[in-house]
Amino acid sequence: MKWLFLSSGLFLGWSLGANDAANVFGTAVGTKMVRFQTAALVAGVFVVLGSVAGVSGAAGTLGKLGAVDALPGAFVVALAAGLAVVGLLKATGLPVSTTQAIVGALVGYNLFTGRPTDPAVLTRIVSSWLLCPALSAGLAAGLFLLARRWMPRAKIHLLEVDAWTRAGLLVVGGFGAYSLGQNNIANVMGVFLRVSPFPESVSLGPFRVTSAEMLFLSGGLAIASGVATYSQRVMKKLGSGLAALSPLAALVVVLTAATVLFAFGSPGVERALKGLGLPTLPLVPVSSSQAVVGAIVGISLVRKSPVKGKTLLRIAAGWVTAPAAAALLALLGLFVLQNVFLLPVSGAGTPGTPLHRSEARR
Repeated sequence: MKWLFLSSGLFLGWSLGANDAANVFGTAVGTKMVRFQTAALVAGVFVVLGSVAGVSGAAGTLGKLGAVDALPGAFVVALAAGLAVVGLLKATGLPVSTTQAIVGALVGYNLFTGRPTDPAVLTRIVSSWLLCPALSAGLAAGLFLLARRWMPRAKIHLLEVDAWTRAGLLVVGGFGAYSLGQNNIANVMGVFLRVSPFPESVSLGPFRVTSAEMLFLSGGLAIASGVATYSQRVMKKLGSGLAALSPLAALVVVLTAATVLFAFGSPGVERALKGLGLPTLPLVPVSSSQAVVGAIVGISLVRKSPVKGKTLLRIAAGWVTAPAAAALLALLGLFVLQNVFLLPVSGAGTPGTPLHRSEARR
């Protein structure tokens, strides 16, 4: 049963890979600078590496929003988020925010169990939904202007520009996949940290692997499988559906999204900013969809090129719909699991008996 409950986290990881790989390589594949097969291989390898590195990243903040302390409850939360993402993905073919889906599912869990949702933590996470695309737009616009000024001075032959751009897309795509794994693995496996079915630690030769590392490795492999099996359609849609991008603009978009994701998920960046006396970014999982869309819009404003308003509105509608759908699915799933199958969805609860707010606080 323990491994059956973990399957929803693996499903959420698969849906994240199917959806969010487009945010890393969508512009490269959409502009036909990189083949899908190459993009899927690079993204799969680096997203697994980033997932393992994300153990000390944004998962802690997500855990403060909703501390799921029963394996059946974690199963429902991850399943609700995954179903919301896949449902909207199939309906629109456009990227959906996995981050917002898991946050919505956690809020639904808190509502069902009667636990309060920490407004300070929720505010930090929701503020990143505004900060992330704004930061991406500004950074992408600045990088694009610098690149456009530098290119004529470099006097590089057109064929060399093409070759360098292709290589650059692969390099920054690898960085983007690593950042995606590091930041968004919290969405996939964060709810299982307190109820992991893995042992506390396992020896693999000279290495000792913790329960969290095994969880995050499993999630990373699930993300990689989603990249390989279902992300091609979304990559092509994002790469050409929102705005017409040149190869140089595509390179800047991927680099910007990777940098923003890395900054929001890296404790090292947070410490460096503190050391310099600068404001720090919240250490939270952020939406790679928002990072990429913000970067595309920022470049389009600089180039004074049109953005397809209907597509942008559809993407934005998905960002609003995803958390609401996930919250409703979580409420329904928790009710069924606890009252029909008599499984405890909370460590403080009794099977078959919904929790009251006063009981949750004890």
